[in-house]
Amino acid sequence: MTPPPVRPTVAVLALVEREGAMLLVRRANPPDQGLWGFPGGRVEPGEPYLDAALRELHEETGLVAGAPRLITVLDFIEHDSAGALAHHFAMIAVLCRWQAGEPVAADDALEARWFDRAALARLGPAASLKVEYLADLALAAATGG
Repeated sequence: MTPPPVRPTVAVLALVEREGAMLLVRRANPPDQGLWGFPGGRVEPGEPYLDAALRELHEETGLVAGAPRLITVLDFIEHDSAGALAHHFAMIAVLCRWQAGEPVAADDALEARWFDRAALARLGPAASLKVEYLADLALAAATGG
């Protein structure tokens, strides 16, 4: 029997900037288990992606944010050792304006904390793919650059 085809999964990343620092969480579960990345997860059926970003942010960190806006969309496509499609995530990066709270790791997060740009760069392989790229986009958008 042939396995069902892999369908793209639509997910969001909540990019939150506060005083020049970006919020990251260390993931508790695959994909990217143990790595630092932006809070996020799957968009639920019927849920607008901007609402999904605010919901995922709150579920993973307890933070309250508003004014969500699209930054970019990235595809993360992986193949297995035989070359067959294993995963396809369409990741919608959403800039969210911090309103209240201090980050507390919850749900899918082992840790949650703010990283200035230099500390973020030092993460190297401890960060998920594209974290620095997305942080640069978010910082530029947040500061009007």
